[in-house]
Amino acid sequence: MKTLFVMDPLDRINVAGDSTYMLMLEARRRGWPVWMCTPDALFVQGAETWGRLTPVEVQRGPVPFVPGPAEELPLSGFDVVWMRKDPPFDMAYIFSTYLLSQLPPRVLVLNRPDSIRSNNEKLFTLRFPQLITPTLISREVKRIKQFAADAPERVVLKPWDGNGGRGVLVTRHGDPNLGSMIELLTGEERHFIIAQHYIPEITKGDKRIILVDGEPRGWMLRVPNPSDNRGNMHAGATVEACPLSARDQEVCASIGPVLRELGLLFVGIDMIGDFLTEINVTSPTGIQEINRLMGTQLEVEVTDAVLARVQALG
Repeated sequence: MKTLFVMDPLDRINVAGDSTYMLMLEARRRGWPVWMCTPDALFVQGAETWGRLTPVEVQRGPVPFVPGPAEELPLSGFDVVWMRKDPPFDMAYIFSTYLLSQLPPRVLVLNRPDSIRSNNEKLFTLRFPQLITPTLISREVKRIKQFAADAPERVVLKPWDGNGGRGVLVTRHGDPNLGSMIELLTGEERHFIIAQHYIPEITKGDKRIILVDGEPRGWMLRVPNPSDNRGNMHAGATVEACPLSARDQEVCASIGPVLRELGLLFVGIDMIGDFLTEINVTSPTGIQEINRLMGTQLEVEVTDAVLARVQALG
């Protein structure tokens, strides 16, 4: 099971909390050769996608990665290719998904590149309007102000392409800074943003649920710092164990079949209260935190699902 990870540079990986590291470690535990490259190392030659690829020995301890000499190789020689580059979801990211889409069907690419390209993590939720809080996507200052005026309480403003809580603002109708916030986020009506009704349960936490092949396999609660509205670990949120509620199970049952159909094998969804807020398909994380809280080995479950998919390809 020769496996390639298209990812950020190894020296940027924080192994204490990184999920890609856990997937690489599990592949090596099974004796699978592991290689890596960054997206800018991909190229097409003779209608075939190649890359400047580095073999990596992955281990626990003070030296987690021991890279070997890089080689230029066709990606068609791999059994599995993981696209695990962290956002931003920009044109460079999108272009790399085009290159990965050129691989022959016998190579399992995860998550499926055309699906991660077509299903933005924040906009994907719009396919399930019954599961989300009232939402507006616009770049018009007047329209967004009216949405805030019609909201029963506060509203959340955020960029459609953000990650890690970047650019998330909480405001309300009557806030003297509302107009300035909208102008800044939209770049004076040049860029679309997302406006949503505020969900008060955020003070209790933002729940991350990991779905493996459409089934919920692990979950945790990310509780915001008292001085912050964001339930992101990058923004200082802490993690706690939590149950999977009946509503969580309902949401997972609604979206699971769609994830399987789209080839989205490893997905992290975010729930605040009873509402689905994001479907993370590019580079979801949380394996290590959930393993500690639940006593699971999610990297083993994910890799088992990968193996089953490869065997199904024949």
